[in-house]
Formats: sequence, C-alpha cells, structure tokens
Amino acid sequence: MKALILAAGYGTRLYPLTQSMPKPLLDVNGKPMMEYVLERIKAVPNINEFYVVGNGKFNAKFKEWKEKQGSHEPIKLLNDGTTDDNNKLGAIRDIELVLSNEKIDSDILIVASDNLFDFDLEKFYEFFKRKKSFCIGLFRIDDPVLVCRYSNVTLDKEKRIIDFVEKPIKALSNLVAICLYIFPKKGLHMVKSYLEEGNNPDAPGYFMQWLIAKEKVYGYEFEGKWLDVGDMNSYNKAKEEFKSI
Repeated sequence: MKALILAAGYGTRLYPLTQSMPKPLLDVNGKPMMEYVLERIKAVPNINEFYVVGNGKFNAKFKEWKEKQGSHEPIKLLNDGTTDDNNKLGAIRDIELVLSNEKIDSDILIVASDNLFDFDLEKFYEFFKRKKSFCIGLFRIDDPVLVCRYSNVTLDKEKRIIDFVEKPIKALSNLVAICLYIFPKKGLHMVKSYLEEGNNPDAPGYFMQWLIAKEKVYGYEFEGKWLDVGDMNSYNKAKEEFKSI
C-alpha cells in the first residue's frame, strides 16, 4: 500500500505565518505539524512508499524539511506547480496528479497534512481490509453548528455511507467526514472520472458526495483527539493539545 499526504494548500487564513512557510511545516511544540501526521501513518503495516504533494511556491521548503528530518522511509516529494491560492489545483487534482504521474497501482491511504490526531490508523486499515472498498475516517461532533462546517454523513448498519453532504445547512447526524481516506486499487480510476465530468476539484468532500452514488463507501468512526488546523484559533489549540503524541 502507498500513503499520500496532501500538503499543497496555501493556508491563507493563517497569514502572515503562512506567507513564508507552508502550513504543514508550521511548528507545533518543536516539530513541524506534518511530522505528527507522518508518525501516525508509519504505524500502518505494509506501506512501502510515502508521497507528499506540495506546491511550487514552497517546494524548496519541503525539500529542506525532507533533508533535515532524515526519515528512512522512502518519501517522495511532488510539486504540483502552482504558486498561489488563485491558481491552485485543488485536493482532488493533486490526488490525480500523484496517481497518474507515479502510476499508482495499489491501495492508497490519503491524509491531509493539517489534520492532527492521535488515532490508531492500523485499525482503520483492518476495517478497510474487511470492507474491500473506499473507506473514510469519521469523527463525532456534538455541536450541530460545528457539524455544518464539515462534510456530514449518515451510515447504515453495515457502516456504509448512505448520505453525504458537504457543509449542510442543517446537520443530518453528529458524524463528520475528515480528510483521511483509503482508496482501493480497483477504484482509483474514479478520481479521473470525477474530474473529467467537470466536478469541483478542490474540497475532497465533493468527490465523496459524488462517489457514494456510484460505489460502496464505508465510514470508520475514530475516537480520540482530532483537530483541523485552519486558522489561528485552531493552530493555538494544536500547540496546547498536541504535545506528547
């Protein structure tokens, strides 16, 4: 299996911090945010290659990070060629860039670099092996207003997603989808199909909303800490909560 970390966003809500440093490399208690994510991914068995897709503006920063952290894992950096938020490819086009350029022909774990969590991803992988289809990480949020800022889902008794709405006006449930996926080898072509239809290339939630009508997509509920780092409030919270994982 392969692993892909999405790191090509511009983090504009964190300006001025992210004008000179990519959000995934912002310091959280002595190490870059993305290293917390990478440590969790490394716990998953059978991953033999790691990819990080970044942008052109910060390509040199990512290269510098890779040299400094000295990982023994085979991490490959990819540059999506964009230079600012106005010409970004979007998360789905970045995923397709990696799938096509690297000729990926295996299952792939996909994680956003600005998701901090203490989840056991090995259990997520075991769930995927049982379901043998697309799987999404879910997290329970009891505040219905906060739920509506994310992708909201409902499940059937088999944990298959039956409703998926990106940023609903009214919450369907208290389960939200987070940017943590496993795509099966047999379904990788669906990313290209989605883009060829002219669909939204940015938020992954729109791809999932499209996908559940065509494929079986299952949701795995995580328990523990999860934080979507998108602004100064969440960044400061990250520095308070993620000190020992």
